[in-house]
Amino acid sequence: MIEWRDEGIVLAARAHGETSVILEVFTREHGRHLGVVHGGVSRKKAPMLQPGNQLDVTWRARLDSHMGTWTAELQRARSALLLSDPLRLSALTSAAALCSFILPQRESLPDFQPRTEGLFDALADGEGWLHDYVFWELSLLDVAGFGLDLTECAAGGGANDLAYVSPRTGRAVSRTAAGEWASRLLPMPDLLLGGMPTLDGVIAALEITGHFLTEKVAPALGERPLPAARTRLLDALRRER
Repeated sequence: MIEWRDEGIVLAARAHGETSVILEVFTREHGRHLGVVHGGVSRKKAPMLQPGNQLDVTWRARLDSHMGTWTAELQRARSALLLSDPLRLSALTSAAALCSFILPQRESLPDFQPRTEGLFDALADGEGWLHDYVFWELSLLDVAGFGLDLTECAAGGGANDLAYVSPRTGRAVSRTAAGEWASRLLPMPDLLLGGMPTLDGVIAALEITGHFLTEKVAPALGERPLPAARTRLLDALRRER
């Protein structure tokens, strides 16, 4: 029998048989991991297993290759705090869905996992979450192998007057170097250069990360479409304008 204990964020729970669920947790030490929760649809357990909640979990299986089972205790109920704020709830749902879509199974991500917990805490607390969400998606692109390089101009112009991102390479381009090609590049908001997180800047930044999630990451994962939750978040932000 294999057994280990960890802590992590609920990403998803889907029905398994009549009374159980398959629970997906982004754990600190064991990465994105799945297991069965017996009785997971019960009134007692179901509220605990909502995306975004923090759990103390124990995973058990006869062999490491098996699905295994979870036992869980609630550490922080973030999802319930967002029921009165549809926009923050949409961001939480998007982040959980993207983790489930992109992150490898059973691979520890010791830098990205704490950053993800930090984002979910910011969403629950309502402080600085727009800024945190944008830079979390940038980190997710790094994890997926398609990180952006926004430190200096791809055409050799240094770090001065950066204004665009190449949709092909993900590298920054200065206004001078862009020249007649500017219309083919992605406008870079001040937010990505250290500016304040205005709503327009957040939307522009998410349009950039969304381009690479759609055009680079999704094809690498087998042409699956991005989770609809990510589209709903961007649509909701646009309606806030």
